[in-house]
Amino acid sequence: MAARAKANPQRIILPEGSEIRTLKAADRILTDGLAKLYLIGNPQEILDLAKQNKLSKIATDAVLVDPVNQPKKEVYANLLYELRKSKGMTPEQAAQLVENPLYLACLMIKNGDADGEVAGALSATGDVLRPALQIVRTLPGISVVSGAFLMFVPDKQYGEDGLLVFADCAVMPNPNAQELAQIAVSTAGTARSIAGFEPRVAMLSFSTKGSAKHEMVDKVTEAVRIAQEMSPKLEIDGDLQADAAIVPAIGKSKAPGSSIAGRANVLVFPSLEAGNIAYKLVQRLASAEAIGPILQGMAAPINDLSRGCSVDDIYKMIVITCNQSLGIKAN
Repeated sequence: MAARAKANPQRIILPEGSEIRTLKAADRILTDGLAKLYLIGNPQEILDLAKQNKLSKIATDAVLVDPVNQPKKEVYANLLYELRKSKGMTPEQAAQLVENPLYLACLMIKNGDADGEVAGALSATGDVLRPALQIVRTLPGISVVSGAFLMFVPDKQYGEDGLLVFADCAVMPNPNAQELAQIAVSTAGTARSIAGFEPRVAMLSFSTKGSAKHEMVDKVTEAVRIAQEMSPKLEIDGDLQADAAIVPAIGKSKAPGSSIAGRANVLVFPSLEAGNIAYKLVQRLASAEAIGPILQGMAAPINDLSRGCSVDDIYKMIVITCNQSLGIKAN
């Protein structure tokens, strides 16, 4: 992923530019030449913090954006007003919101001045997502934002040499069939652009190929049908139990003839409850490395960090955001 980012550096905005973990991660990214970074915040404060912490690349290679005094302020305020006037926004409100770093970041992306955003070290998820949904919005044909995790498991026989993509583990509590299909298609895109492999998607359930009868199983099978209509070339199957999805012998026994059973590298869960529990159990019991959540479905990559994130978490999320941007541009 780092190699792909370095080969074609993307313009990534960090709205929390004066947050020390963010600064340290930014300095590493710039040192490694993986992205062009825009840091939003008071420029002098950012430079002082960088100097105090011996982060030399911030002063020489980062673009510092002052949210209060910057040359395109009027352009961005007018853009925000045009996007939101039908919702009752006034020019005065737009002029004020453009000074909010989280809104400014999304406006820069919408205006074509940047490719992606990473935030959340200081901000709540709702504060990160609100301007993203209002300004950047979702991809054509997608109305659902979901969250995927890259799961690196020690046992290399599972997934793609030990790498699987889990979704949705972060956003949609109880998706209907249409929403579940969109999550599947979005997660397949994440597998291609970030994990770098061709997805084999298993739509999980407590049933395998109709072994149980229930409306929750019907939702999964309907989602498979819709996903196939949305993306006819996508390799996808369900309903599949988790063991039938990833263990070849069980897949062959429970779902003979399935091209996915026993070979899945993308697991789509029927609800947020199931997905969130599953990734945490795999992380703890199998000593897997879980990277995410990676937000999917947006027209441009905007990723939300945990407020307890480490410098390494931020670094990895910037690399992931670069890969998402490249994947969206490729399509």
